[in-house]
Amino acid sequence: MVESRCGLLCSECEFREKMGCKGCVDMDKPFWGDSCPVKSCSETKGREHCGKCDNFVCELLHKFAYDMEQSDNGARIEQCKKWCQG
Repeated sequence: MVESRCGLLCSECEFREKMGCKGCVDMDKPFWGDSCPVKSCSETKGREHCGKCDNFVCELLHKFAYDMEQSDNGARIEQCKKWCQG
């Protein structure tokens, strides 16, 4: 089951219950800001998640996976690959 656009596993997120977050697949905007550039990009392109994009792995997703404060050392990229296989 796809939980996010970027490959983040919402079911493992510590903020899900605390913030009442339904996950980006089921919400209009994230609890932490006005928008998420990865969510917006994926939805604008009509993709279920980043792994289904012709430009996977793009610079934006790579930045979120490795360079941002909330990076996960590429785990979200690997999760997108798993979703594509399953």
